[in-house]
Amino acid sequence: MRAEALILASRPACADLHMFESGAGAHAFVVDGSRLYDLDAAAFAALREAVEEGAGKEAIAAAGLFRQRPAIGDAPLAPPPVHALSLAVAQACNLGCAYCYAREGGFGGAPKSMPLETAKASVDLLLANKRDGERVHLAFMGGEPLVNRDVLRATTLYAAERASRFGVHLGFAVTTNGTLLDESDAEFFETHGFAVTISLDGLPDLHDKLRPFKGGRGSFERISRAIAPLLSRQRRAQVSARVTVTPKHENLPALLDAFIGMGFHSVGFSPMLNSPTGREEMSRSDLARMLEGMVDCGAAFERRTVAGERYPFANILQALREIRRGTHRPYPCGAGAGYLGVSATGDLFACHRFVDDPSGAMGSLKTDVDRNLQATWLAERHVSRQSPCSGCWARYLCGGGCHHETLTRERRACDYIRGWLHYCLSAYARLTATRPGIFEEIHTESA
Repeated sequence: MRAEALILASRPACADLHMFESGAGAHAFVVDGSRLYDLDAAAFAALREAVEEGAGKEAIAAAGLFRQRPAIGDAPLAPPPVHALSLAVAQACNLGCAYCYAREGGFGGAPKSMPLETAKASVDLLLANKRDGERVHLAFMGGEPLVNRDVLRATTLYAAERASRFGVHLGFAVTTNGTLLDESDAEFFETHGFAVTISLDGLPDLHDKLRPFKGGRGSFERISRAIAPLLSRQRRAQVSARVTVTPKHENLPALLDAFIGMGFHSVGFSPMLNSPTGREEMSRSDLARMLEGMVDCGAAFERRTVAGERYPFANILQALREIRRGTHRPYPCGAGAGYLGVSATGDLFACHRFVDDPSGAMGSLKTDVDRNLQATWLAERHVSRQSPCSGCWARYLCGGGCHHETLTRERRACDYIRGWLHYCLSAYARLTATRPGIFEEIHTESA
């Protein structure tokens, strides 16, 4: 299997460097600052020999590839101002997905909906002390957020008016199962430029097994009808499909093509690593099989992109964009830093996945963000504090992995993540060599 070869090739040999060949040449990825270099055969061989002898760090320094000051230190991030919030406007759902992190919407408790006053207080927290020209982000999640449609809409209007008054740029997002969407929702999301994510896990047979209504009836047909008005607009709004990959998924390329054909602006895959019920979780062998499918999707992306076609495979677009930027980060995301989740009752958590989970508590709207809890979180979750991350070349691209997953499950996905990043580095090198300037042409606006 190609996946096994990728996993083997991507195993850490040096904490400061990753070396690979792409078919377009030989390359060195320097971990500090996520910098990628093309090497001639002699330089590549010499550097590889140094790595094999355990002298990779010295060889990087000798080649002048070390910066005087490292891009990332071991000091944790100081608690930053909040610039993004997700509101659990409905801790309730009409579907009965066995693997849902929200435990069928209620996060382990009785169903509840966020009052408008709580939602407005969340907006006030988000916009507090923001200056003219700053950017903030407001997301609606659940459960199923459209269970509480009236509050979602009223909060959007309140936030838009307040942000406009302060000169703040405000982006909106919603993640929905799609079953409750109607024509008026499509118009509302279009008017306010929402990024809409539809949770859609397969074509009818597979999706209906994984994401049925609570009575057991399949939901795919209902969703496909409901999202049609939304997909037909997509001028200000952009609609993405998010697929949770389980051991039942067998053909990711066919699914990707099918969803792109339905008109989604982008399509992304995410493995099921942490299910509250233990059902549908991916094993290491499942993840290797997923990697095989992801590489097939990536190869299709490479072919289509070289041919000048738009092929919105979100996973590779995101990876290529981060490689191009030289993304390097000590955390996997903004959770517990500039991004927090708000429960229906107004409590604050590290992100939407930690709602009502004490391990991610960050204060409340009534008492404000608890900076001590936040500082402790940022210290403990820094990638340098994670094991075995400190010896991994991919640590500043990965950031140590999703906090929610790594805190509740062992790191079974490391081989998958490294194998995928190894492939993406190779794809970046091939695409750059094939068509210089291609990254100015690729549509990466919402991947």
